Amino acid sequence: MFWPSAVYRSFGGFCGSLFIVGSGLSTLETSANPFIATCGPPRLSEFRLELSQSFQAVGSVMAPLLASRVFFDHTTPNDLSKVQWTYLGLAAFVFLLAVVFYFSKLPEVTDADMALQAEECAGLTGYVDKPMRKQYKLMFGVAAQFCYVGAQVGVAANFIRYAQESAGISEAAASDRYAIGQGLFAIGRFAAAGFMMFTKPRWVLLVFMTMIMVFIALAIGIKGEGGVAMLSLVLFFESCIFPTIFTLAIRGLGRHTKRGSSWIVASVSGGALFPALTGQLADHKGYHVSMCVPLIGFFVAFAYPVYLNLFCAKELDGFRETKIGYTDATGGIIGDGEKRAHTVEHEEEGVNSAKGSDERVEKM
Repeated sequence: MFWPSAVYRSFGGFCGSLFIVGSGLSTLETSANPFIATCGPPRLSEFRLELSQSFQAVGSVMAPLLASRVFFDHTTPNDLSKVQWTYLGLAAFVFLLAVVFYFSKLPEVTDADMALQAEECAGLTGYVDKPMRKQYKLMFGVAAQFCYVGAQVGVAANFIRYAQESAGISEAAASDRYAIGQGLFAIGRFAAAGFMMFTKPRWVLLVFMTMIMVFIALAIGIKGEGGVAMLSLVLFFESCIFPTIFTLAIRGLGRHTKRGSSWIVASVSGGALFPALTGQLADHKGYHVSMCVPLIGFFVAFAYPVYLNLFCAKELDGFRETKIGYTDATGGIIGDGEKRAHTVEHEEEGVNSAKGSDERVEKM
């Protein structure tokens, strides 16, 4: 789609192509995030998703550098030839990746599997199957994710202009500061993944959100390179928030896990609202004051880990303590639904055989 759009220099074509790409990426994330979170021992769900998204953060650092210094180097504003070949190469790579996944034997995670896993953890978590309308932790998570992503994108979209206004530097120098901030974001994700191996994810989320609130407030009040440094630290602590809210919000949903995941992915639409509001305020009051808009979004998101630590600690810690998915003394997998199904099937066959024998004895 990008190829003909570049040939005909169609802005509408580019917008339509971006919409199609965005639809594909949202579908992918809706499927991939819960798949990563559920494929493996439940106690390490947050770690797995955090680690996988750490590589996405590396890509967000490398992509602009490759685009500016390799793909689109030595081009003029009217030259779209490299755009065509770049997107064609990306399309070919994604197509090959789709072929690989099509022929790969990936396990299917069903609603029944998720319900069974939640029931097996019920002794530790207090799980009770509830209708979707009563999944309050999920509802709050969707609202928190909406506001957090909006605030995150609001900061990222205005970081360069903020740095120019605050430190009085050129756009190129401000772009370099933003690249440093993106690097801190990637480092923060790997660091958070490491923390989650040793401490509870709800604590990590609370600490990181608290640090965001502190440094965004300092970025509003401090000018010069100090303000830029404070905003860069906001990017560092933003690193783990999205995947951690995602996994904690779908904890204990059981048969509703897939639908709940789609709701959380849909909540990233907050990224379309907050940057516009931030920019509007920046036009009238400057970029320092405009960071009050992301501050409001971060405050709503900050309330979520507070809620989790006060009211959902037992449930979340129960999943953290479960040994489902690990190998037992006999070499089997603890909580293996397929193994249990075979066991039940054999037991039923044994019961039926016993009944048949009794009936034959009675007839004799």
